[in-house]
Amino acid sequence: MLTPATRNVLGGPLATCSLEPMTGYFRDGCCHTGETDRGIHTICAIVHGAFLAYSQSIGNDLSTPRPEYRFTGLKPGDRWCLCAARWLQAFHAGVAPPVVLEATHERTLEIVPMEALLKHAVIEGGSA
Repeated sequence: MLTPATRNVLGGPLATCSLEPMTGYFRDGCCHTGETDRGIHTICAIVHGAFLAYSQSIGNDLSTPRPEYRFTGLKPGDRWCLCAARWLQAFHAGVAPPVVLEATHERTLEIVPMEALLKHAVIEGGSA
């Protein structure tokens, strides 16, 4: 169950990641997580072409529309709640997308070191 006390990796309230496209494990626009979220979809990323190509090459096609799931497919510049382990995998491969720390759930830190997130952090209007 979600609570208003959900925190981001900076210790503040979790901000919305994206409403267009609608993202989040619970499709509420936020990178909330819960017991049923086995993938831990907690990183608010701004996807780019290199990441989308990498993700597709390892079997997770995020670009192709899947109307049966009301998924229009992602394009560069879209914000999306990514699985923490998948983002870390992309980080090690040199293709991790930028991260919006204010919209990245604190549970991410169980998997991804803060130092890695900071290397890819963005704030509205520029880099952190």
